[in-house]
Amino acid sequence: MSDPTTTTLLQADDASAARPAATATAAPPPGGERPVIGATRPGTAEPMGTFDETGQYHPRRVVEDDLGDVSFEDAVNRTIVEFDDGDLVAGTVVKVDKDEVLLDIGFKSEGVIPSRELSIRHDVDARSEVRVGDEIEALVLQKEDKEGRLVLSKKRAQYERAWGEIEKIKDTSGVVRGQVIEVVKGGLIVDIGLRGFLPASLVELRRVRDLQPYVGRVLEAKIIELDKNRNNVVLSRRAWLEETQKEQRGEFLVNLKPGEVRRGVVSSVVNFGAFVDLGGMDGLVHVSELSWKHVDHPSSVVSVGDEVTVQVLDVDLDKERISLSLKATQSDPWQEFAAAHRVGELVYGRITKIVPFGAFVQVGEGIEGLVHLSEMASHHVDLPEQVVTPGEELWVKIIDIDLQRRRISLSIKQAAEGGEVAEEYREAFGEHAYDAEGNYIGTYDYSAVEFTPETEAQAAWADYVADVAAPAPASTPASETGQPSGESDGGGDGPAPSTAAVSSEPAVEAPRGPAPDTAMAAAFAEAEQQAAGERSAGGRSPE
Repeated sequence: MSDPTTTTLLQADDASAARPAATATAAPPPGGERPVIGATRPGTAEPMGTFDETGQYHPRRVVEDDLGDVSFEDAVNRTIVEFDDGDLVAGTVVKVDKDEVLLDIGFKSEGVIPSRELSIRHDVDARSEVRVGDEIEALVLQKEDKEGRLVLSKKRAQYERAWGEIEKIKDTSGVVRGQVIEVVKGGLIVDIGLRGFLPASLVELRRVRDLQPYVGRVLEAKIIELDKNRNNVVLSRRAWLEETQKEQRGEFLVNLKPGEVRRGVVSSVVNFGAFVDLGGMDGLVHVSELSWKHVDHPSSVVSVGDEVTVQVLDVDLDKERISLSLKATQSDPWQEFAAAHRVGELVYGRITKIVPFGAFVQVGEGIEGLVHLSEMASHHVDLPEQVVTPGEELWVKIIDIDLQRRRISLSIKQAAEGGEVAEEYREAFGEHAYDAEGNYIGTYDYSAVEFTPETEAQAAWADYVADVAAPAPASTPASETGQPSGESDGGGDGPAPSTAAVSSEPAVEAPRGPAPDTAMAAAFAEAEQQAAGERSAGGRSPE
């Protein structure tokens, strides 16, 4: 029995052999016709692999060989990013979270940028700094931390780039421009690619007290200090303002002449004086030119914002400095004292300071004179403390006035010998204020002064003085009472005894003290005299 398949193939072969040679074709391969060279895959435009005449399959070339002389292994290695800690890398932001940003730099894993490393500003929102798809640059902080992450910093990369620019600007004396992002102690922080510090004293031509309004403003400034190791950049906007206003300043200085009197506003107060804004430039009033009196600190004389009248002492065109004087516009107390007093007059003063060679006495507002040790007393004095104490008030005599050196020589010893008092004291202490015996009787009406007791003792004395000072009731004439003259209204047989009739000895007069100079002192003296009279009459009985 024959195989049907074999029979079919044989029949096919016989049939094909009987065909003419010109029309003979190859039998189709199993599975259909083989594709010819250059044929495309059905339904596509891409060429497929081909077979040659011998039936050998040639696969379609997928890529071109563009590596040249480079091996495939080297080409693969070249696609791997190589870097170390501290290197700058570039990448694409692939994710933005609240606390971090993921950056694809072509490494085996994305780099992580913590939010604190995004910007030189503090407490910023990551979403406000970058967005997905942004191409940014970062600095490698750690190639692999404890968690195996690649840690990057956008802020540090910005620092590295900015430092190069900042150094170039500093070398060329250029100007930087940035936004004020923060107020710190002593000044402002300006974003110039890094954190630049602008001291408060260099924000304007004169010191500014309130810096808060500057936040958000864009300012121009000069770089005055640069230290990369300490990451320190100090700016000065005042230097930039002075440079831009130099022409106006020069014109202002040329028109300003010594001796002129100008109005200004105190812009700042320092230990050595006060600066006054004259309307474009500041001048310095040294502490010695603030007042004719001794000044411990300028703040005791002027305050920031005070409007003052000053005199121009000097103008330095080269250094652009103006020296001013406040006391030059005020009356000189030394001139006034010298005009109102002369040598030999007595003045009243207060001991302000004791020194080994004498004591200083204040004899006027801002005027002090010296009592030398030799003028303390008529006897020998080893130490001033033996004669005077600080705060003591006393009379002194003027023995010399040196107006040019502003010195006044005084004497306690010569004041004790007497003399003419100065004019301001004559109303109260002139010759008319003393009696013939030299006792002070005064001319001031102390009764007009209201006295308020501060202690129980003072109140008791005040009541006593009021009783003593009260006028005695007038005696009633005998004609009005109907009694004979000399008779007592008590119905006695004889006249009332007098104080002199109590004792046959003469009455003793109470000792007199120094002339009182106040109403209270006069009352005290009168009370003492009365008490002394009572003591002298006490213990005696009438005969």
